[in-house]
Amino acid sequence: MFTLKTNPDFLNLCSKYILREKISVTGTNGKTTTAGLIAQILEANKKEVIHNAQGANMLTGIANVFATTVVPSKRYDNCVLESDEAYLSKLYDYMKLDYLVVTNLFRDQLDRYGELDTTAKKIQSAIDKNKDLILLLNADDPLVANLGHDNKKLFYGFENIEFAGKHTISQAPAEMFNCVCGKPLEYSKRFYAQQGHYYCSCGYKRPECDYQANAKIYDDYIEISVLHDGKETHYTFDSIGLYNAYNALAAISMALEIGYTQEEIQNALNTYKAMFGRAEKTEFNGHKTIIQLIKNPAGASEVLKTVDLSSKILIAINDNFADGRDVSWLWDAEFELLKDTEKTIITSGIRANDMALRLKYAGVPTEKIKVVPDLYEAVEEASSSEDKDEKITIMPSYTALLQIKNYKRG
Repeated sequence: MFTLKTNPDFLNLCSKYILREKISVTGTNGKTTTAGLIAQILEANKKEVIHNAQGANMLTGIANVFATTVVPSKRYDNCVLESDEAYLSKLYDYMKLDYLVVTNLFRDQLDRYGELDTTAKKIQSAIDKNKDLILLLNADDPLVANLGHDNKKLFYGFENIEFAGKHTISQAPAEMFNCVCGKPLEYSKRFYAQQGHYYCSCGYKRPECDYQANAKIYDDYIEISVLHDGKETHYTFDSIGLYNAYNALAAISMALEIGYTQEEIQNALNTYKAMFGRAEKTEFNGHKTIIQLIKNPAGASEVLKTVDLSSKILIAINDNFADGRDVSWLWDAEFELLKDTEKTIITSGIRANDMALRLKYAGVPTEKIKVVPDLYEAVEEASSSEDKDEKITIMPSYTALLQIKNYKRG
């Protein structure tokens, strides 16, 4: 913040070093992965990109990225900036951007963000500061689709989704939304949470998509086809879950919008490495491990659908400020999906006991629940088997994820 206090025009000055599109990404879930995918597509096609890749998405973090990256004698092609929903308006006070990609709006950390309409109003207030901003919006999310008044709006969304593996549409509770006329929205298709094909008897309905997609979700990869301007293109993405299909579609749509070809996009998807903790595949003490951040009911429920029930499972929940002090969301996430786990589930972190209680009420046998509050000890416990073929699934909240990042992996 010192940089902006001493030079409030710092980010605006830095933007003059960027020759092409300046892209911002926000939303409750998926903004780190979506921004990372967009940056990867640009970089794989030989573009110089400024990107807050470590997820420092508040104003100070973004300013720091520019302060440590920009070289006065150099020019950059693009910037891709992930922004916290609550800080987007502040970012636009200091810097004018060309595009805003909005992924979704879910109930998240009520003690920090308030209700969903509050978050939507914060994003709208940011949009109102830049009438030239082009919006790329998730048409399947009714809150997101209603953003923007005078701005140019482009929409992406799924027409159909097919599950080719063991997972199906989530049964987790969904937020209820009313149309602007006051009547509850109805759905002809609901994909997850409030995302789907919605309509109202007054005539209001989900907008037509500029980037119409279909997805086939396998257990370990995703196939996506996108129809745009009468041309259909096809992609594969080495990741898991419907939520990552949405992230990939947002990035693909952005890349198509600014002129990249199917081949250029696919080549970038082939070399993409997951951001830390976002369906990241790694190893702990010789065991293949997947780490998936969980932080709210909708996102956690989608992650839980992808869990290998034959793996050793570690769930680490903290309630620090960055996590949100209110952990009542644990009771709305679909932890019932873990009740048939084959091995022990370890709970850890500050709220390890709360998590253990939630698993008990989700139907997980108590003899398969082990509480290990110290996170490093919990990781050691999860990776202690001599059978190196045993896989590990780790689901941490945000600050627990940061702790795991510092764990020395064997």
